[in-house]
Amino acid sequence: MILNIYIIIFIYFILGGISFYLIYRKKDKETARRNRNKYISYLIIIHLLFLSIVINPIVFHYLAIIIILVGLGEMIRLFIISGYHSKGFFSLLLLIYFVFSTGFICFSRMDYKLVLFTFLVIAVFDSFSQISGQILGKNKIFPGISPGKTIEGFIGGAIIATGSSYLLKSLIDFQGLNILLLAAGIVVSAFIGDAVTSMYKRKYNVKDFSSLIPGHGGFLDRFDSLIAGATFITLLDFFGI
Repeated sequence: MILNIYIIIFIYFILGGISFYLIYRKKDKETARRNRNKYISYLIIIHLLFLSIVINPIVFHYLAIIIILVGLGEMIRLFIISGYHSKGFFSLLLLIYFVFSTGFICFSRMDYKLVLFTFLVIAVFDSFSQISGQILGKNKIFPGISPGKTIEGFIGGAIIATGSSYLLKSLIDFQGLNILLLAAGIVVSAFIGDAVTSMYKRKYNVKDFSSLIPGHGGFLDRFDSLIAGATFITLLDFFGI
């Protein structure tokens, strides 16, 4: 089962790599190089998290803790660099981050199949929303907060991720429409997480939280949607849904 799912996801990312190549092949060399590094970094991250979840879930739990701690450090760093600007805003976002972090840590100890399902839905959404946005994107969702996000990109990524959840149905005990609704909830929560961190970056006038991950920026630039999507699953579990 896991091998079949890996093959499906690997095919997705091969298609994604081809799409990115076609999109950026006529760009200048520096832009093409940055996006190539971004794709390679993302492929490594996907494999690292996939293997940690499948082979030894406790490793993913520790990775979740590392992601949370590094993300916290990135938030505090921007606040300090700004000269402690907007203390009230920082305190509110810190509280929200604490809530999401708690949800993410709880999620990391759940059944590995549910964790894997959630992770893969978000990974597909992240990848194909970028591809859809590059190809079809015209209308900005939040131009003042996240100028790179478009309605077309969101819709494209959401459709592919939600539809792909049906291919992952062997991982969870959901059937028919319920699995599509679950995936849609994960996608929406992941998008909200990305929007919140984008708002934080705009408040402190930076493009990325840091430069720790080549082509992606910081840990929160890469994992914000996963943290938020995981928190959504934790809330469903808490309320027994």
